Amino acid sequence: MAVTAVHQLAQCITCHAWSADRSMVALCPNNSEVHIYRLVEDKWEKVHVLQKHDQIISGIDWGARSNKIVTASHDRNSYVWNLERSEWVPTLVILRLNRAALCVQWSPKGLRSLYFIAYILNSSVLAENKFAVGSGAKTVCICYYEQENNWWVSKLIRKRHDSSVTSVSWHPDNILVASTSTDGKCRIFSTFIKGVDARDPKKESRFGELIVQLDLSSSWTFGVKWSPSGNTLAYVGHNSVIYFVDDVGPSPLAQNVVFRDLPLRDVLFVSEKMVIGVGYDCIPMVFAADERGIWSFIRYLGERKAVSSGSRYGSQFSEAFGKFYGQAKLGVSNDAVETSRTRGVVHENCINSIIPLSRQGTQIRRFSTSGLDGKIVMWDLETEQDLLELLV
Repeated sequence: MAVTAVHQLAQCITCHAWSADRSMVALCPNNSEVHIYRLVEDKWEKVHVLQKHDQIISGIDWGARSNKIVTASHDRNSYVWNLERSEWVPTLVILRLNRAALCVQWSPKGLRSLYFIAYILNSSVLAENKFAVGSGAKTVCICYYEQENNWWVSKLIRKRHDSSVTSVSWHPDNILVASTSTDGKCRIFSTFIKGVDARDPKKESRFGELIVQLDLSSSWTFGVKWSPSGNTLAYVGHNSVIYFVDDVGPSPLAQNVVFRDLPLRDVLFVSEKMVIGVGYDCIPMVFAADERGIWSFIRYLGERKAVSSGSRYGSQFSEAFGKFYGQAKLGVSNDAVETSRTRGVVHENCINSIIPLSRQGTQIRRFSTSGLDGKIVMWDLETEQDLLELLV
């Protein structure tokens, strides 16, 4: 089994995030509070309760460099929490939304621009310099710290989405952000902000510019993520399909893998060619790309075998029709992959988030999942020899 630990920390968990050293975890127990637990002598103890929001918290992210926590809530607000001595102090971020904030994520890089040189010289901390908030107002808010006025401000990407923004994900370049929506589309925007981001002549773009719109799904879309290199994008649909997009730009190449079980809600690249998906089936699903770049379902994590296929990658369809990959834009379908099985191995309800725990280079060897059953489960790929061989 890949499961290394199971922690029942609430009746229901909406979202969770880890501190940089993985000694503490912040979670929302399906209400307006954030509970922070610390591991003390093999037991999780509640050490802080963050209370400022008025409605359910829908997103949490913990900055690895800054040690700041950002939260987003159905009350249409976002807070940045800073640890001062032994207390978490909130700073309100005005999002200017008229609907709920649904998701949030820190940008991946530190404060690099000339605008912040004076700040950097006076501080040894390189912090995340932006975060993105998706909302029910058909809007993505890009928030950044304005040093001169000592507050967080937001710029809105408007008039692009036709419905609620369900998830956001930053490209490794710290400029592009991908979003999914209940209008069935995945979009990629530029978030370049003059004075905040370093200018790259090769990637000149305006704030809010739509780089590409992917119309692959006929249903709601969720859980968008970039690969470590930023060359591949993955997201999922509520129609039990996972989509993989290469060469993101004016002429992207896309594949979709259809499976016969319940839809996924979130995904995580554990390497450039392997993705873990989680959702309503209550157990992580493993997808991988072969040497030709054909993505297919492999198996459920924690189980030895998932499909009755002679192919190493578990998809007779992709084996037979893989030669068509790349011949047309947005066109490859690994249809009707058989994955039926008995649901639920550790989680007993929908898994709504998956977070990396440890890395080896660009590969993730351990990760955690949380779900509506109130559990946080830690998974270790080192115990899965067949998957470890694919990672190497």
